[in-house]
Amino acid sequence: METMSTQMHLNHKQAQMNILAFWFLIGAEVVVFGCLFGIYLAVKSLTGQGPTPNELFKLNEIMLSTVVLLTSSFTCAIAVYFLNLSKKLLTLLFFLITILLGLAFIGLEIREFTLYVEEGAKISTSAFLGAFYLLLGTHGFHVLFGVIWISLLLVQLWLKGINQETAPKLFIASLYWHFIDVIWVIIFTIVYLIGKV
Repeated sequence: METMSTQMHLNHKQAQMNILAFWFLIGAEVVVFGCLFGIYLAVKSLTGQGPTPNELFKLNEIMLSTVVLLTSSFTCAIAVYFLNLSKKLLTLLFFLITILLGLAFIGLEIREFTLYVEEGAKISTSAFLGAFYLLLGTHGFHVLFGVIWISLLLVQLWLKGINQETAPKLFIASLYWHFIDVIWVIIFTIVYLIGKV
C-alpha cells in the first residue's frame, strides 16, 4: 500500500511537470558538456611547455575517484528503491551515504588538482591544461551542487516525511546524480584512458 502511495506522489501532475522541466535542464547540460568535450578534444595536443596527458595522469588514483563516484550512483539507486517503498530512515541513510561518497570524490579531485599544480601543471601552462581544468572543474561543481541539493532535500524529508512534495524532488535529484555519474564515465574514458594511450 505504501509503495502505491509513493508511486502516486510521482504520478501527481505537478511532479510530472517538474520531471519534464528537469529533462529540459538535462538537455541544456548535455549541450554545455558537449561544448566542453569539444574544446578539450580540439586542444588536448596543444601542451606547449607543459606535460602531456600521458605524462600527467596517474590512472591508479583516478580509478579510486571513479569507484567512489560509481558507488555513489549505486547507493543513490538503493535510496530511490527505499523511497518507492516509503521507508523514510533507509531512504535517508542511503542518500546520506551518497552525499558522503560525493564529498569523498570532491576531496580526491581537489587532491588531484593540487598535485598537478605542485608539479607545475597550472591552468595557464597550456591550452590542454586550461581545457582539462575547465572540463573537470565544471563536473566537480556539478557534483558539489548535487551534494548541496540532496542535503537540503534530506532536511525536508526528515521534517516532512515521504509525501507528494518530497518524493518527486528526491526522485529528480537522483536522476541528476546519475547524470553527473554518466558524465564522469565519459570523462574517464575520453580524458584519462585515451590520454594515457
